[in-house]
Amino acid sequence: MKIPSNFPKIPFLLSIIFLIFSCFLFSFFYRAIDNNNKESQIGEEKWQNEASRRDEIRTFDSSVKIIEEERAELETHFAKSSDVVPFLDTIEGLASKVSAKAEITSVDILADNTGLLVGMKASGTFSSLYKFLTLLENSPYELEFDGMSMLKETASGVSKWNVTFQVKLLSFIK
Repeated sequence: MKIPSNFPKIPFLLSIIFLIFSCFLFSFFYRAIDNNNKESQIGEEKWQNEASRRDEIRTFDSSVKIIEEERAELETHFAKSSDVVPFLDTIEGLASKVSAKAEITSVDILADNTGLLVGMKASGTFSSLYKFLTLLENSPYELEFDGMSMLKETASGVSKWNVTFQVKLLSFIK
């Protein structure tokens, strides 16, 4: 095919140069957009990972709060060797709830470190002492009664009972 002689060569060359420039420009912008898409996808993946991580942390926090309450309740069932005062206060508090008077006379750790031996004296009416012993049996601590002595005193027509007993605390942590 022969190009006619009256064909304008300069505008044709300019058109080809503009076409090549447009192709390069298109290619440049296409790569830039493609890179932006890839960066956007990477950023979105990071964001999704962070969002799921935050959700897991929230779930973990709520689980810890639930477990914390249960743990605190569970710990009330055990007396630690480093701090037996809450246990002793609980015993004395149980006595005052039923109008009895309790006094701790001795506290010893068993030789094999498996329990705590507590000696107590309590006084009051028979019914208040009976209720006190029932409360001790139903307390959150695991107790075993080793011995008990109960005496009745009658002074000026009023009968008062005195109880001395030893209790072994089995729910004891050294």
